[in-house]
Amino acid sequence: MSAAPLFPGFDGLMTLSRREGVDIRPTLLRVLTDLYVQASAHSADEERQFVELASRLIDEVDDATRAAVRARLAIYPAAPRMILDKLGLRRTDPDLPMPAASAIAVPAPAAPPPRIPTEAELRMASSLSMRPNDAAEISDMFFAASASERALILHNLQNTPLKAAARIPAARAARAIHILEMAAYAEDTENFTTEVGEALILPSRIAEQVVNDQGGEPLACAMRALDVSSAAFQRILMFLDPEAGSSVNHVYRLSRLYDRLSERSALVMLAAWRGSTMAVTRAKYRSALYDDERQRARATPSQTRPAAQPGSVPAIRGHKSGS
Repeated sequence: MSAAPLFPGFDGLMTLSRREGVDIRPTLLRVLTDLYVQASAHSADEERQFVELASRLIDEVDDATRAAVRARLAIYPAAPRMILDKLGLRRTDPDLPMPAASAIAVPAPAAPPPRIPTEAELRMASSLSMRPNDAAEISDMFFAASASERALILHNLQNTPLKAAARIPAARAARAIHILEMAAYAEDTENFTTEVGEALILPSRIAEQVVNDQGGEPLACAMRALDVSSAAFQRILMFLDPEAGSSVNHVYRLSRLYDRLSERSALVMLAAWRGSTMAVTRAKYRSALYDDERQRARATPSQTRPAAQPGSVPAIRGHKSGS
């Protein structure tokens, strides 16, 4: 039996690094490193998975991302030796587990200042659309992650080049917030879910998954996409599900997450939820492609006309009687 992956769905997202249009390898490496340094020690399988994934990404990311990962692992006592060597880190004393960075090289002659990108170029760089399969991978990974992993994912979505969903119009958002608060006061989860789906243009399946999630992070993303105030979000948490709302730790944790959650992160996740719906729809109707119908038609045996049986053809009468 193979060991469970260090981060659910991470191997599936590695295909994004080899596709055109979207390059989120820097984000994947940052998330992977942040998750690894959270624990003080790791098993042999966890260390092996981290070395395999990080080694593939370190050589393919930009210098800024490599420097950030280097800084995180330089102060982490349980950093794998293979990754330390790949990043140019060394241990000064075998008895000291703390790695030390190598000597700083002499700076090269000053190069001409880089050209500042125009506003249009910056706008284009932040509008790379997600493919449906990629969006489904991100959505599934988010729902399968733990509370701390979800917080890291939302934090890293702030700086990804993925295209975010458009903002909900202010008038429509204000109307939706009023309906959501009334439904939460009445503990009417059904109408609350319906309004979330209509306001955010989500199918009922995704809307139910967002509202009924036990962790509450998907609901925080949905409310941030509607620009719900922090006070209103806390009221929704306390009244929509009285059992969960009676937990002080639950409400306090989600309130802190909501205050730090950016609008862009919520809108990128909203775009992933919408894109995952397209992936499910394509998979559902894949068998109805025209080429499959042609192959099915070729395999059908041709029908032959039955031969006439004796006595089945009526006699032909002549013009003269008795003939």
